Amino acid sequence: MSSHRTTVLILTSDPAFAREITANWPLDSAAPSHRQSDRPEFIVLDETFSRDLGDNHYDLAIADASSSASSASSSKRSDRGARRDKRERKDERKKGMPANQRPDQHLKTSLLAAGKPAIIIHSDPGGDFCTLHGSVIELQREPGTWAALAALLGREILHRRQAEARARESETIRAAVAAEATLGRYMVEMRTNINNALTTVLGNAELLALEPGLPATVLAQADSIRNMALRLHEIFQRFSSLEKELTVAARESGKQAAQAAGRS
Repeated sequence: MSSHRTTVLILTSDPAFAREITANWPLDSAAPSHRQSDRPEFIVLDETFSRDLGDNHYDLAIADASSSASSASSSKRSDRGARRDKRERKDERKKGMPANQRPDQHLKTSLLAAGKPAIIIHSDPGGDFCTLHGSVIELQREPGTWAALAALLGREILHRRQAEARARESETIRAAVAAEATLGRYMVEMRTNINNALTTVLGNAELLALEPGLPATVLAQADSIRNMALRLHEIFQRFSSLEKELTVAARESGKQAAQAAGRS
């Protein structure tokens, strides 16, 4: 199994938001408390970079919609912010996005386009406590509880993604093992036919070696054919032995499992 460390992308311009998320991130109760590798890697970015999320490698994004709205409002009060807004509106028109889209809506659109799990924390008093839009979950910013709830939800999302990845990897391994098992069964089933063919080759090679007056090169070739036929015969005999060993091992394993079930 792969040992990829998960990455959580925190989109906010408020340092306190990122601190709240990381401080409330729950540890895995099944893992030793000293193992920091069980925690994901946190990367903090300003939410204005959300339009470029398609090029980032991360497993989960947690975004601060209220920070997005406030930073957008302040940027409009400067000439540089106005020019940036103009460029963004132009880019949005090219992508088919409405030019008058609110900053938090633009953030949600970018996260949906990225196609990865995301949690958006909003402060809209008229909004629902929790809504789901594809791979994006929107949570109401409830005082005192929002950070712990977002962190707990984020950890469960990552656990589910890891479980799905392990299931896909296990299915790939299972398919490869099944293909090898099919090939092995075919070789075992065909061993009688192959041994018969080898017996014929071996017999003809020995008869050829007994022919009088043959050149030394022909006799050497006949001897090589005989030796290779014997070697192949030994290999397929080993297949038969392995089949018997596996059958006995499977029988013993079944007995032990039955005895364990009886004791329990």
